[in-house]
Amino acid sequence: MSTQAPQAASDQTTLTLEIGLLLLLSLIWGSSFTLIKIAIPTIPPFTMVAARVAIASILLILIAGAQGHSLPRRGSVWGAFFVQGLLQSALPFTLISWGEVHIASGLAGVLNATPPIFVLAIATITGRGRRTISGQKIIGVGLGLAGVAVTIGTDALSGIGTTAPPAQAAVLGASLCYALAPIWGQRFSNLPAIVTAAGAMSCAAILMLPTAALLERPWTLLPPPAQAITAVIALAVICTALAMVIYFRLIRTLGPLGTTSGSYLRAGFAVALGTAWLGERFTWSSLAGMTLILIGVVAVTVPLPARNGEKQPA
Repeated sequence: MSTQAPQAASDQTTLTLEIGLLLLLSLIWGSSFTLIKIAIPTIPPFTMVAARVAIASILLILIAGAQGHSLPRRGSVWGAFFVQGLLQSALPFTLISWGEVHIASGLAGVLNATPPIFVLAIATITGRGRRTISGQKIIGVGLGLAGVAVTIGTDALSGIGTTAPPAQAAVLGASLCYALAPIWGQRFSNLPAIVTAAGAMSCAAILMLPTAALLERPWTLLPPPAQAITAVIALAVICTALAMVIYFRLIRTLGPLGTTSGSYLRAGFAVALGTAWLGERFTWSSLAGMTLILIGVVAVTVPLPARNGEKQPA
């Protein structure tokens, strides 16, 4: 019996698992927009992000230790962790939290769905990973972006030219960070995902705690309501600690473009969660948009069948 059939079945099972994890990660991060909106009226942006990454880093270090892993000792690795923590957490979390003070979450969702565009641009300009970017993936990126626009609706897009341009630029800056982060994160492929997540998040906490203390002096603020505190804890435990472990695994298995394609799904889930939690109206355009999103993500993440022994790029 040929060994190709069992190997193909194994590869298909693995790909199904990774796409399932991408869906889960998108759902988790899609909920973060709602949680930020709940917390931001009483917890300012730097303080919120500092609490989020500090709680997540402690949890990740404890989990890594419980699994028998120790953090690296080499200074060069920690230098890379600092860059990863800045790109993946400290800077984009702050930019999005600040941006959502000034613009609607729908517009933020559209602007924050652009990392795959940035990944394509970076690969084209630098040549890094250009061989793995096929026409199918380019079409998938375009379909996903169109799906986000349809899902969020034209009302959100109409604010692009009129509503708080600096806040819009901040959310786009976060998208650029999210595009650079998985490219940088590929250097940690030899480390367990939990170790990379713990190291990068610890560095994000080291960056954010003094920043929040200096700029916002959180000890002088009025105590936030229980709802806001619960939202920040959920952001830390689910949307950060758990999400980072999944994220660093997907960087290894799906690559930067496949991983960032989850930003389209994240926007779709944000709309669905807004309908379920906040009573927002679900329209046929939302359904059509999320269908386009799913088709786009499949195009980006699922390779075409190889022809007569041709090997598809990873």
